[in-house]
Amino acid sequence: MSLLRTLALAIDVATLKRDAASKALGAAQQAEIAAQNQLKQLETYALETDIRWATQGKVCAVPELMRHHYQFVERLHHAIQMQKDILLQHAVVVENARNVLMQTEIRVATLKQVSAKKQAALTLEQRRREQKQMDELASVRFSSAGARQFNGGS
Repeated sequence: MSLLRTLALAIDVATLKRDAASKALGAAQQAEIAAQNQLKQLETYALETDIRWATQGKVCAVPELMRHHYQFVERLHHAIQMQKDILLQHAVVVENARNVLMQTEIRVATLKQVSAKKQAALTLEQRRREQKQMDELASVRFSSAGARQFNGGS
């Protein structure tokens, strides 16, 4: 029975690790979603800026203003690229967290399967012992009944 208690404890520990891995995956996914939203905001802002410049540029195209606009757009595109890199990093973190969760789920399932097999083996062993005791009891009763019949018949 101590093996079953040890397996139960191992299952509890593995379950806690699985739950922690699940929470870590959720947090990583939330961070990835936030990074995606940030990227969308930057891209939307860049598009709106280009549209605004296209309409204003037709009205007045002062060289100094154009230079500032191109510098701003360059920095904006640099920020977009940085955000794309951050998003790639988040994707790696999410994938790693997903793998850790999968491994912990496999561990829990394996331990539960081992525990169930051990429990089934112990139950079978117990039933065999009980059957053996019943057979021995029946044999003793049969022997006693036979002896009484033999003694009573003389």
